[in-house]
Amino acid sequence: MLVPTVLYGRHPGWGAPGGAAVAQDVFQSMLDAIEAQGLFKRTDLVLTGYFADPGQVFAAAAAIDAVREARRGDDVRPLIVVDPVLGDAPDGLYVAPQIALAIRDQLLPRADLVTPNAFELGHLTGRLLTDLGSMLRAARALERPALVSSLPRHGRLGVMYVDGDEAWLVTHERCPQAPKGTGDVLTAEFAAARLGGLDPRPALERAVAATVSLVMRANELDSPELPLVAAIAARRDPLITLEAEAL
Repeated sequence: MLVPTVLYGRHPGWGAPGGAAVAQDVFQSMLDAIEAQGLFKRTDLVLTGYFADPGQVFAAAAAIDAVREARRGDDVRPLIVVDPVLGDAPDGLYVAPQIALAIRDQLLPRADLVTPNAFELGHLTGRLLTDLGSMLRAARALERPALVSSLPRHGRLGVMYVDGDEAWLVTHERCPQAPKGTGDVLTAEFAAARLGGLDPRPALERAVAATVSLVMRANELDSPELPLVAAIAARRDPLITLEAEAL
């Protein structure tokens, strides 16, 4: 079930996206209709992403509570994944400060997994991230499992998983021609792997390999966008194998 927060013609990273934000009352009415259809009690995974208005964040928080209440008593506890889409280096925030604050205060406390990039991790924790150790400590300060992307590591890029018991890091070659949206794919692939029963380490290895494989296929196809359908085989059976190191 997709509940859009915006209706855009293209990714804002390419320039003016066209379209507009979804009005707060329209966004809420979509959530209400999904609940009225009885689908909250069939929801195994909630994934939040980009928000265009603080009111949407509060509505999403209420929907998360309703999903959990609807599944109460079931054997399956819904997995709540919060991708705190706030901004990136070097430009900083690309959402309004009120939206960033609402995500921090309303969604993070409800999350079973948080998936920031390195900039977002620093912004959410108010910490200066200078090395891997400071990033690890900041991730643990979130007090919930975290998947942190875009970590610079010896000329490569790293993705780190951290929870109260373990921490793993996977690194890969930089992809200078990567289309927009790789962070969204990484979050979705990791969440799907965890929902499918994989432990954190193999889920991390598989999610990063699948995301990099998708970028490789995009480059082969000379595609400026991620070929989510055309490269589905590379996502299911990644073109590369990556091994996580313990932190």
